[in-house]
Amino acid sequence: MSFPRVKTSRGELRIHDSLDDLSTDLVEYISEISDASVKERGVFTIALSGGSLIGFLRKLCDAPYSKTIDWAKWYIFWVDERVVGKSHPDSNYKLAKEGLLTKVPVIPSHVHSINDSLSAEEAASEYEFGIRQLVKTRLISVSDVNDCPKFDLILLGMGPDGHVASLFPGHPALNVKDEWITFITDSPKPPPERITFTIPVINSASNVAVIVTGGSKAEAMRLAVDASNVRPDSLALPARMVQPTKGKLVWFVDRQAALKLDGVE
Repeated sequence: MSFPRVKTSRGELRIHDSLDDLSTDLVEYISEISDASVKERGVFTIALSGGSLIGFLRKLCDAPYSKTIDWAKWYIFWVDERVVGKSHPDSNYKLAKEGLLTKVPVIPSHVHSINDSLSAEEAASEYEFGIRQLVKTRLISVSDVNDCPKFDLILLGMGPDGHVASLFPGHPALNVKDEWITFITDSPKPPPERITFTIPVINSASNVAVIVTGGSKAEAMRLAVDASNVRPDSLALPARMVQPTKGKLVWFVDRQAALKLDGVE
């Protein structure tokens, strides 16, 4: 099954009539990037977000993907994480473990989660250190335009306020450029303490996909994507700041989220 694809200055736009269609398209996209990465590098590095995103990945647990994907080559990270215990309902790790990781044959040592016994600052520092070690061995590629890690795929959601990862509008964390992982203790959404990839790391990825659904996100989607709406408020939107330097950006959206986009019927 193929779905319409629209090329824009802000990446490729894929608009779906149903959430099921979006999920079908997304898992096929992930499978293709996984296959290409394993063929080229021998591994596939993917960074997950939380929220509703994991639900859209459920089809990876079913045929044909459960059998055709080379799960032993997957190395899994988190774009952002809430600094709570791994069994806490707010944990992105718990969400991914229950919705995906326990249902596919990934290798447990390839799953890189934060140390939840530390403070937010300490957890961010330790998580960055671990990623730096994997960049040194080139398990994670390195960007050829800066020293940032180059993940094969980063998956993002977007909130109604235009936030991605745990990077919120107007927050100082948006301006962090010299660290790969930063932390916040005052998230406008609970829980307050989180760690998050910085914008330079997100934009160093080979592929970035942003999944956006629901009418409550239509205005943020317009500000994030439409070329005709370049205003100071849109440029300051975290989702607008997502623009891979040399990688590819794809937006997976439903009709409701796309309602305010120019030229979309």
